[in-house]
Amino acid sequence: MGWMDRFRGGPKMRKPSGDGYRTGSTSVRASDATDVEHLQSWLAARAGVEGFVEPRTAVSDVTLLLVAHDGEWTRRRVPSVKWAHDFCNRSSVPSYDAAVVGIPQRMRDYNRRKKLMGDA
Repeated sequence: MGWMDRFRGGPKMRKPSGDGYRTGSTSVRASDATDVEHLQSWLAARAGVEGFVEPRTAVSDVTLLLVAHDGEWTRRRVPSVKWAHDFCNRSSVPSYDAAVVGIPQRMRDYNRRKKLMGDA
């Protein structure tokens, strides 16, 4: 599809299918058991973890951002906002809506340290 076809009513975008759906020219993968396993194992290996639930956007599905006490973090797709908060509650991890509270400064500081050390 050409760029101008979008305005001319050219070929239509595909409907959701399989394990993901299309948003424009990108395909968004839905969350799966691998994502849940990663979140569980990451959480079990770290202390002082908080969860930040990120809403669905045009390019990504709902995600759960876990941030440890030192700023180390991981992010994975999750089935829904409710699922993310329930996962955190079951794991005794405080959870917040990232769209409301933002991301913690310790995560930005961690990313800056990693970049300065050349690990990023």
